[in-house]
Amino acid sequence: MAVNPVETDLAERDEYEEGNWSPSLRAIPVAGIRRMVNLAATMDDVIHLSIGQPNFPTPSHIIDAHIEALREGHTGYTMDAGLPELLTELAGYYSQRYARPLSAENILVTTGATEAMYLALTAISAPGREFIVADPTFLLYAPLIRLNGGDVKYIPTRAEHGHQLDPQEVIDSIGMSTFGIVLNSPSNPTGTVYPEETIKAICEEAAYRGIYIFSDEVYDHLLLDEMEYPSVLRHAVDLDNVMVVSSFSKTYSMPGLRIGWVISSQGAIKKLRRYHMFTTTVANTPAQWAGVAALQGDRSCVDEMVAEYARRRDRVVQLIAETPHLTGYWPQGGFYVFPSLPHHVNADNVCIRMLRETGVCMVPGDAFGETCSDSLRISYSTSMEKIEEAFERIIPWMEKQEF
Repeated sequence: MAVNPVETDLAERDEYEEGNWSPSLRAIPVAGIRRMVNLAATMDDVIHLSIGQPNFPTPSHIIDAHIEALREGHTGYTMDAGLPELLTELAGYYSQRYARPLSAENILVTTGATEAMYLALTAISAPGREFIVADPTFLLYAPLIRLNGGDVKYIPTRAEHGHQLDPQEVIDSIGMSTFGIVLNSPSNPTGTVYPEETIKAICEEAAYRGIYIFSDEVYDHLLLDEMEYPSVLRHAVDLDNVMVVSSFSKTYSMPGLRIGWVISSQGAIKKLRRYHMFTTTVANTPAQWAGVAALQGDRSCVDEMVAEYARRRDRVVQLIAETPHLTGYWPQGGFYVFPSLPHHVNADNVCIRMLRETGVCMVPGDAFGETCSDSLRISYSTSMEKIEEAFERIIPWMEKQEF
């Protein structure tokens, strides 16, 4: 495993004086995922258990629709809200799935779910407004809240409890300055799926108190056990204080096509459309036609991908149980698991040493929150062969560690 001799410290150094940049930009941290991947790029023979994107090819009927849209000249701007055909398909799909009547006016198509969450959180956050966020959670939310001066209150979760969020703890954490609650289920980085009773309790309390819920449901189709997905859309009292975000990226293995959306009340969508015009203006037009094909086409491709993720999940959970010093659990969704090391062990140091000495790349827990520096994220969005080879290196290495 050769390391570039010019390798720099993992902490990236700014090329410019800090004072040249706005306070909001300086509040955005260097992504821990990117730091690990950048270090891995200087090495040979690296196995990535760090990448958070599907390793399956995009289904052929979606590719065909994308190419056909290009050939037919669909390369101009769409309406700012999105391609009308896609909006209609999304409204019909969600209305049927969650028995909640929706129209095209409830939906805004965005450049991936990242822009959708950017619009939702930065449009609402402001000084004096507090947002409750699980810890660990996806690294996007807290910086976006802080961009406009909002505050973040973390609720820690632990591997020994399956990283489940206690709804009563969320309710008890609500104070006079609480303005929003951010949910992500299935979760990145934990793969945890919040049960119906959790979602329902939080939705009811939020509606009663007039608090916003921002629900990142990007992994809503990647359920690895037999269960009905408990979406906020099904359990919210109404859409007046709800913004639900999703995309095609994970479900249909379309991450590079960058099509996401936000669902909310018609009034909120009107406001976000105006904001959207000053960010990316419109989402990629041919890719929106590909999204239409995804919703109209055969969805057996999704079932096949989910079955393979479940097979990998089963094996990874078993391998974690066989690995010294790791405490695992049973993730029910997505393609991540977030096991814990002993409480006093710094996962950042462990991940760096593991990468350098074994060539296996994972992401340390502090990339995802403030209370999980003793945890690490494993992504099984790679082949079973790579997973087996990675743990063939990890297990004997961990056996030698004296934590």
